[in-house]
Amino acid sequence: MAVTSHQPTTRRGRGQSKARARTGVPLPTAHHRHKVAGRVALAVLVVLAAVTGSLAGFVLIYSANLPQISELERYRPSTATDLYDRNGQLIGTIALQCRDVVGYNGFAPILREAIIATEDRSFESGWGIDVFRVLEAAIHDIRRDNRSQGASTLTMQLARNLFLSPRRTLTRKIEEAYLAIQIEHAFTKQQIFTLYANQIYLGSGTYGFEAASEYYFSRHARDLTLPEAALLAGLPKGPVAFSPVLHPQRALQRRNLVLIAMERDKVITPAQADAARTAPLGLHIAPPVGSVAPWFRDAVREELDARFGSHEVHKDGLRVQTTLDLRLQKVANRAVADGLAAYERRRGWTGNLENVLAAGGNLDSYKHPDWVVDYGPGDYVHALVMRVLPHEIQARVGSQQIVLLPADWKWTGRRHTDTLVKPGDIIYVQLSNSMAGGARRATLQQDSGVQAALLAIDNTSGDILAMVGGRDYELSQFNRATQARRQVGSSFKPYVYTAAFEDGIRPNDIILDAPVRFGNYVPHDYENNFLGPITITKAFADSRNIPALKLAARVGVNNVIAMAHNFGVTSQIPPYLPIALGAVGITLEQQVASYAVFPNDGLRVAPRLIGKVENAQGITLWQDPSAVKQVIDQKTARMMMTLLRAVTTSGTAASASRLDHPIGGKTGTTSNFTDAWFIGFSPSVTCGVWVGYDTRESLGNHESGARVALPIWISFMRAAIAAHPNEQFLGDQPSLAAPQAVASARSAARFTPAD
Repeated sequence: MAVTSHQPTTRRGRGQSKARARTGVPLPTAHHRHKVAGRVALAVLVVLAAVTGSLAGFVLIYSANLPQISELERYRPSTATDLYDRNGQLIGTIALQCRDVVGYNGFAPILREAIIATEDRSFESGWGIDVFRVLEAAIHDIRRDNRSQGASTLTMQLARNLFLSPRRTLTRKIEEAYLAIQIEHAFTKQQIFTLYANQIYLGSGTYGFEAASEYYFSRHARDLTLPEAALLAGLPKGPVAFSPVLHPQRALQRRNLVLIAMERDKVITPAQADAARTAPLGLHIAPPVGSVAPWFRDAVREELDARFGSHEVHKDGLRVQTTLDLRLQKVANRAVADGLAAYERRRGWTGNLENVLAAGGNLDSYKHPDWVVDYGPGDYVHALVMRVLPHEIQARVGSQQIVLLPADWKWTGRRHTDTLVKPGDIIYVQLSNSMAGGARRATLQQDSGVQAALLAIDNTSGDILAMVGGRDYELSQFNRATQARRQVGSSFKPYVYTAAFEDGIRPNDIILDAPVRFGNYVPHDYENNFLGPITITKAFADSRNIPALKLAARVGVNNVIAMAHNFGVTSQIPPYLPIALGAVGITLEQQVASYAVFPNDGLRVAPRLIGKVENAQGITLWQDPSAVKQVIDQKTARMMMTLLRAVTTSGTAASASRLDHPIGGKTGTTSNFTDAWFIGFSPSVTCGVWVGYDTRESLGNHESGARVALPIWISFMRAAIAAHPNEQFLGDQPSLAAPQAVASARSAARFTPAD
């Protein structure tokens, strides 16, 4: 009897049995199922290991060449080298990046809020990257040919600015994120913000919010108002595109977007936002530091570069004590400008003005190079004529409106404006103190292209106290005080007379001023007359040519040349007799240093620009001792002083006697009046002035050194001698004191023999 099963048979079981019966596949056992699961788990682990390894390798590849964050602990932002005058006043900076580094509290709280609201809302709570923004940017990149869109947090921006290139790629974005995470791990939020706020570029050559605040608003970043803070906070997105200088309307719109973001984040109230949105840009552009002595600053930079190297000078924030006297430099600037204005007026109005419209320009968008610095009453500047009325000229200097009335151009001899200027003309004006309506009054001047240079040194130390290298630095950076070799005319004669004194000639000896011939050379004097027998002193004081040539012929031209070289003249001087009248090119700097030998009793003290250089920590890196050399003996120097002082009492520079001070000097005028010189001194200061055209055209008939250069010298020296009312030349002091004075001069100059 068969035994039947009482176990129920399910529909699925029966179906499976039938299926396996048809296919011949045995039913899986529990052991078999566990084996399959193990294989799947192994496969998953292999895949995870591969992914993990790939990610590790990916990170390794991108981080291998990235900087170590530990370097950031020693990081110092590139800072400017500051130049100070001899009294400790800042006179200029040298920098690849204009930056003033301040601490966290150096940024106003409202500025910090504005930056965070605009650049990285989650900065305080975030961990350096915004994953969702990065993924969104990555998708955008894939669709847009790998051109990265913005997804940077504030920390990522810092990483990019410190370590990476500005190229916009997905690769760079990944590198940013990797570095940002490291930065967040190593530094506090305050440290990160401080680094960012000191590093970021904000347009117009400024780096960091402190430098930008000082440039755009002439105030520290800790003192910014809400509208000012919002304006600066909007600049990192596009320092040029949103520049308030170049694009004020865009800057205003960008500022207002920042205010909206701040209101959204509830860091300001709606009322504050509304008030700030209606405020003007309120720019107060600070004039560039160094605009008072730009040629001097350039000369200092060249010397520093040669001694320390460009990298250290432009990035390491040196502190340089220069020899400049800022007060005297300002006097020098005005003396040169006033002297050239007086010369231009004597010439009369010549016109020949550059016209912006004729050159295809636009009156509203035109910007003259002069306008990069601020100008005020008394300053000379180029202006653009906007409108011409019968009795009024309307013009502008940058955004400042100016107006000229008939009294302001009376000197030209023109009554009607239509014969004087037209819209689009570039005119030269002097700004006045008075206003007419909303415009500043100005007087019409003339800029024919004539140039001038002035250089003054301290006799005892050789310190360069003032330097003017031309008429307008913004138009020409060539330094005519140190680089231009111009014919010196009669200002060369001291070398001739010094050589003659060493050959036995004396100041009271008689020499014949009469017609003479030297082979085929027949010289003559400026006055075209002859004085007959005169003393050596009078011949020199009146700058007579025949006596100078006779003395040069007596002592020998080669001896005269050797004397000039001994004084420090480095020019190649041809061995021809006419060099006795100054037919040789010499720089103003060399002439000034040479003339200082005479009041120094025969000592030549080399000119110097720098007194001391310190690093950013205040450690002295270098001090420049004055180089002193005995050029002539005391007796010869004092005989020459007799001649040089006679020039300013009864000779060609007698008008200088109105200074009522111990002075001496010599005029110089070249053939056809192409160069005008005066070089002179007090017991403490030697100053030289040159006037001429770069094209070597004539200054005009009778425009001699006494007429063109001497008035500039007098204006400067009036200020220079004010601090020394009772000084005397060494030769005027009691005989017992004279040796002590020489010793004092040597000691003050830190005597070191020069080659």
